[in-house]
Parts: sequence; C-alpha cells; structure tokens
Amino acid sequence: MPDAVIAARWQFAFTIMFHYLFPILTMGLGVLIAVFKTIELRTGNPQHGIAARFWARIFAITFAAGVVTGIPMEFQFGTNWARFSRYAGPVVGQTLFMEGVFAFFAESSLLGVFLFGEGRIGRRAHWLAAVGVALGAVLSGYFIVATNAWMQHPVAYRAAGDHVELTSLWGLLTNPYLRWQYPHVISGSMVTASMVVAGIGAFYLLARRHEETARVFVRVGVVSAALFSLLSLFPTGAFHGENITRFQPAKMAAMEGVFRTREGAPLAIIGMPDTERQELMDPIYVPGILSYLAYGNFSARVTGLNDIPKDLHPPIEIVYYAYHIMVGLGTIFIAVTAAAAFFLWRGTLFDRRGMLWILMLTMPFPYVANEAGWVVAEVGRQPWTVYGLLRVADSSSTNVTAGMTYFTLFGFMGLYLVLGILYLLLFARIVDEGPREQP
Repeated sequence: MPDAVIAARWQFAFTIMFHYLFPILTMGLGVLIAVFKTIELRTGNPQHGIAARFWARIFAITFAAGVVTGIPMEFQFGTNWARFSRYAGPVVGQTLFMEGVFAFFAESSLLGVFLFGEGRIGRRAHWLAAVGVALGAVLSGYFIVATNAWMQHPVAYRAAGDHVELTSLWGLLTNPYLRWQYPHVISGSMVTASMVVAGIGAFYLLARRHEETARVFVRVGVVSAALFSLLSLFPTGAFHGENITRFQPAKMAAMEGVFRTREGAPLAIIGMPDTERQELMDPIYVPGILSYLAYGNFSARVTGLNDIPKDLHPPIEIVYYAYHIMVGLGTIFIAVTAAAAFFLWRGTLFDRRGMLWILMLTMPFPYVANEAGWVVAEVGRQPWTVYGLLRVADSSSTNVTAGMTYFTLFGFMGLYLVLGILYLLLFARIVDEGPREQP
C-alpha cells in the first residue's frame, strides 16, 4: 500500500478516535439529563433538577469539543480521500447532510434554550428542551452510523460510471447492517455516560461533598449502567455479531480467531492468534458456542480465514485483540454494575466505600471499550473503504503526499493535546464547583 495512503489512514484514525471520545458521552448524557428533568417534573424533587443543571454544563463543553474535533474529518474527505468522495459522495452525502440539518442544528439550538431558558420559560417547555437535546443527540448518531453502515454493507445504490448513485433513501436509512449496529453504539454510549455519572457521584460521596445530589447521580447512573451493560451484550451485541457473520465473514473470523472452516465452531475465551501457523495459541474453547452465536445453531458451519483469499484478510491480530478488549471490559461492566445495583437495592451502596471506589475508578474504561469497538468495526473492514466495492488503496487522493499528510497530522496532535488539556481542566473545574441549586 502506498505511503500516502498509510499516512492518510493514520491521520483519519487519530482524528476520529479523538473526536469519538466526545459524542460517545453526549449521546448518552443527553438521555440521562432528560431522565433527570422528567423525574423532577413528575415528583417535584429539586435534587433531580440540580442534577440536570450540573450535567448540562458537562454536556455543553463536551458538545463544543465534539464539534471542534469533528470539523477536520469533513475536510479530510476532500483533501485526503478525494477518490472516495467522488465515488461515494452521492450516497454518503445524503446522511451527512441530514445529520447537519435535522439533528445537529436542532440539538445545538435546543441546548441553548435548555442552558439559558431555566426560569425564563415554563417548566414543561424547559423539560421539552431537554428531551429535544436528547433526541437531537441520538438522531445525530443515527445519521452518522447510517453513513458508516453503508460503507460496511452498501445498499440502495446503482453504479454510474466512476461513482455510485442512491436509488432509495429509505433503503439507505433501513440498511439491515444498521439495525443492530446503531442500537449497539447507543448502548455503548449509555454505558459510558451512566458510568461517568455514577463515578462522579461516587467521588462526591467519598469526599463527603454534595451528598444529597451525589446519591441521585449514583442511583440513576448505576441503574442505567447495569441495564445498558446487559443490552450491549444481548440483544444488541449478539445480533450485531450475527450481522457481521452474515455480511463480513472475514471480519468475524478475525474477531474470533477462526482460521479453519468448521461445523460446530467453538468460542475462544482466550488465546493468541499465530498468523504464520494459522491457529490460536493456548486457546480455551467453549464447544459449539460460536456457531450458535453466529447462526443460532450449535452445529452450524462457520467460515474460517483459510477459505477467504489472503488479500481480503483484515489485520488479524489488531481486530482479534481489540474485540477481546471490548468484550472483556463489557463483561467487567456487567459484573461491577450488577454488584452496585444489588447493594443499591439492599440500601447499603452509599455506605460501601470500596464499591464507591470501584465505581469511580471504572469511569475511563467505557471509553476504552468503545474505542476498541471502533477499531474492530473499521480495521476489520480492511482492505475495503466501501465493502466489496472500493478498496482503501483506490480511495485516497493522488495529489497529496505522505509528507504533507504527516505534517498536518503532527499539527492535529499538537492542537488536540491543547484541546484535550483544556477540556479536562474545564471538566475538573465544573466538578470542583459542584452542583448548583439556582440557575
């Protein structure tokens, strides 16, 4: 693969992985803010209004950072990936356009109403603004994931010379690959936001600050995190896995380290892929489970990498380890949040400092799991940009050298370092100030 293509891949991978840290929080946090406002409206409990006000400040700075870091990716389609834009622009431009017009503007406008409207508009109008922000955030995610789903499994198009044209907008928005990919992404976002909310609540309880509001954070965060951790496993993760098996067998084989096609394929709990010997080293297998997860049948035939041409193999080790990091962390989240939910049900959670420490220290790991999931999705699609239609090597611009791209990549790294430090300082300042009782 030419150096210029590799440089463009590095730049896009860096910018999108940094950007992804922000919307993965806001999509879930918007929903939780709407939950806080709904409980306040129904019960009149002011603590839930205080909680919504606090997390809206976190939402605002995260939303701003997400917007700033998302813009360079749009430009990269034109600078580094001109041949992809020319080829697929008539299709993916539709969903990107709808994300900007229908979701982003609604989300940003209603966020302003929510932040500055409290006390100036009615309680129901303020609640509606919160619900609108949540809907805008998840709708924005829908259009972006729909764009990605088309690249994973192109539908509703026809070839027209050197590009493709959209034949059905409905078909694009109901892509079968999207049906479980999107709920899985939203589940991951809800787990992230819920564990951050619970973790900050645990921090306040450990520090014996803002304890009444902190209990609201922990109570809502733990219940939501426990629910969505389970949903990330089943049905969203399980059925999304079936889709991958159906539409991208090479990705599934790399995820599970399946080198040899076999019936009644076992699930590898652990093991190290050896691409030279085409086998897993020191594996621990559970018989028949992979066939069942992939096809709902313990004796079903699962395609191995040996039956797929080598030039269509994704980077096996990267995909395998990223997938197992995601699954391993997801299992830990289920265990941690189930234990916390049990103690919450028993009425002892707020006094268990060990459990509160675990909730606080677990906060960063949903980000790791979501980033690992992104690596599985994107690296596992290699060598395709548009699966089965356009290879990565044929997608990049022909007039941008590797040196140019690396130069701008280092610029992005410097800028994002400053932006990341600024974001963390603002986040820490809001946490240090604590929840506000008055708008």
